[in-house]
Amino acid sequence: MEQKTYTTQDGTTIVLAPTGRLDITTAWQFRLKLQECISKLSRHVVVNLGEVNFIDSSGLTSLVAGMRDAEKVKGSFRICNVHPDAKLVFEVTMMDSVFEIFDTEDDALEGVPRVTS
Repeated sequence: MEQKTYTTQDGTTIVLAPTGRLDITTAWQFRLKLQECISKLSRHVVVNLGEVNFIDSSGLTSLVAGMRDAEKVKGSFRICNVHPDAKLVFEVTMMDSVFEIFDTEDDALEGVPRVTS
């Protein structure tokens, strides 16, 4: 899983880019990575799903948990670049109306709220 950090004078955003499948065999590890990023690195997370070609209910659950973790610390949780094969899962489950989903990583990063002291 690729991880990038974007730092500005206003704060830090972590971009996670899992690959392959986000299913019952990989979702728990992904969930732990999200928890770690939100609790230790930044309250703002973008998940780039461009290389995830399959998502099941376990994968969706890990994304929902990440979103809730970010909300608890008044952060943001955004999804971008959803692979066409995985997009249908978001639409069928109506999770596309729950998450903030952006077409590109740049679009998702542009909209991240800035941290103020």
